Amino acid sequence: MLDTFLVPEKTVASAKGDGPAVNLGEASHRAFLATLRISEVVEQEALEVSIYGSADGTTWSAKPLVIFPQKFYRGETPLILDFTANPEVVFIRAHWEPTRWGRGPETPRFEFAVSLKEIPPNVLREATAEAHTRV
Repeated sequence: MLDTFLVPEKTVASAKGDGPAVNLGEASHRAFLATLRISEVVEQEALEVSIYGSADGTTWSAKPLVIFPQKFYRGETPLILDFTANPEVVFIRAHWEPTRWGRGPETPRFEFAVSLKEIPPNVLREATAEAHTRV
């Protein structure tokens, strides 16, 4: 079971950046839970985190495979990544872009992390079935 970080804990970002490439070939399944955790932030700034894919770990998709909702505050945001329909995606990495506006220093500052945990197929089936019964 793959259990790692796309962005290591306590990463401090004040400019655009990329996390390390994570090899999905080590995973038994193609569904994952990615969790964005923001632990420090100042007011009047935003963080956008997206996930890009690659077949070889060097050439990355032109567009993100998925984008977390833009965040302005501390907290956790979970996101399910299902790559079963994308067998060409062998590597993924996170890309972040912080922005700042208003008074005070112009440089944004976020402390955050993005964890990645493989979801076993039976858990994904149960969660999907439960979600459909609530709709």
